[in-house]
Amino acid sequence: MVDSVTNQNAAANSGTNAGTQRLAESFDTFLILLTTQMKNQDPLSPMDSGEFTQQIVQMTGVEQQLLTNDLLKQLVGSAGDGVADAVSLIGKEVRAATDKANLSKGEAEWIYRLDREAKSVKIEVLDDKGSIVHVQALENVAGGEHEFSWNGKNVLGAQLADGGAYTLRITATDSVGATVGHNTFIQGLVRAVEQVDGQTYVTIGGSRALWQTISSIGLPSEPTANTTPTPNPSNDSEDEETPAQAA
Repeated sequence: MVDSVTNQNAAANSGTNAGTQRLAESFDTFLILLTTQMKNQDPLSPMDSGEFTQQIVQMTGVEQQLLTNDLLKQLVGSAGDGVADAVSLIGKEVRAATDKANLSKGEAEWIYRLDREAKSVKIEVLDDKGSIVHVQALENVAGGEHEFSWNGKNVLGAQLADGGAYTLRITATDSVGATVGHNTFIQGLVRAVEQVDGQTYVTIGGSRALWQTISSIGLPSEPTANTTPTPNPSNDSEDEETPAQAA
């Protein structure tokens, strides 16, 4: 499907570009001929202005059609960039491969996955300027997935304001000091889709990620039902002895 859309876009681009070039060449030629005719016309028998006015109108109509084709090409290009597919994700739970998350309601959350057990793991949170705002050290961390939640407080203990993207940096080593590979994700419900500078983004919880970084899609988690049995008053009253029975 992606190849089909790409081929259609390429064909549309080729046809529109060729049409625009031919129009420009024809319009320049028309202006040259018109200017030559006006310079060399017989003053006693001037040329009919209605004829070349009609030609100008026709040329303008063709130009407007090509501009319309350019607009349609942009719309097709937007569909090919994943906007239509991304919109279908709204309300679903997704996971995106990114190390950036926004601080929302005083909290930012990530998931990191270690390729194997790590003797030492250093977790750092960086702001948009690359400054470290939080650091944490862990030891003997098992391989696999782990959740990390940051409460939005910097190294001085001050609560930072919501908004802005923060980066999670993981440095993991094993018992001999060799680097342990890892991946970082964010996960949550898709709440919105938008295009910025030709790129399609999805809003996941309070964070934003590129459409292309989504690695898994699922249905929202259902709330766990309360399985605690409710006391039955009628049963309790039957088990209680009446004063006559006690006697």
